[in-house]
Amino acid sequence: MIQVFVREFSGYLSSLIAYMVIGVFLTAIGLLTWVFPETSVLDYGYADMDTLFSMAPYVFIFLIPAIAMKTFAEEKKMGTLELLLTKPLTETQVVLGKFFAAWALVLLALLPTIVYYFSVAALGNPVGNIDTAAVVGSYIGLILLAAVFSAIGLLASSLTYNQIVAFILAAFFSFLFYLGFDSLSAFAGTQALLVKQIGVLYHYESLSRGLIDSRDVVYAISVTIFFLLCTTVVLKSRLW
Repeated sequence: MIQVFVREFSGYLSSLIAYMVIGVFLTAIGLLTWVFPETSVLDYGYADMDTLFSMAPYVFIFLIPAIAMKTFAEEKKMGTLELLLTKPLTETQVVLGKFFAAWALVLLALLPTIVYYFSVAALGNPVGNIDTAAVVGSYIGLILLAAVFSAIGLLASSLTYNQIVAFILAAFFSFLFYLGFDSLSAFAGTQALLVKQIGVLYHYESLSRGLIDSRDVVYAISVTIFFLLCTTVVLKSRLW
């Protein structure tokens, strides 16, 4: 697994992908947080990072599929996936290595936003007047959300030879799991809360309030494992 991780992550860093991902993410979030008047923290009148944590998931819905779309689709198209699977590696090790490489790249893009915390805290009156617990919970939520979307991206990439198709599938399913169940809950009547809890948004919002509930963490890990298992099954079945 470590060999696959190093190979994949080095591949990201040796191409433009990593730098484009980090640049696009930081530019988009930076503009939304500091520049656009509708969302700028400077126009709020109080110090918080709600813009970052409310808008980042929507950026992730497109950004993470763009990272993950090549993980399997490109290798299948070039014929190198069969070669990789003939090495002394199990399908699970290959999936985990690629997953952790994609996830690590997203976390690398997220890391510089920690500067925003200190900037917003410095703008508070008094200085440091910011809900640190909510910020920590929101970062944990984003980290887990990135894991879920990365796992979805890997599954989408394993189902096709075409990177564009993989991107569209991953973006669709990421959107569905983030917002779809919350929207469907409006038609669920007495089961509305249950339907909401199936989706990611309910658990992400819970973490964003600074309440680190183990149920939300277990949910995100379980969903991530589910999609990784599905990807492993696809590889083992040789559906391509």
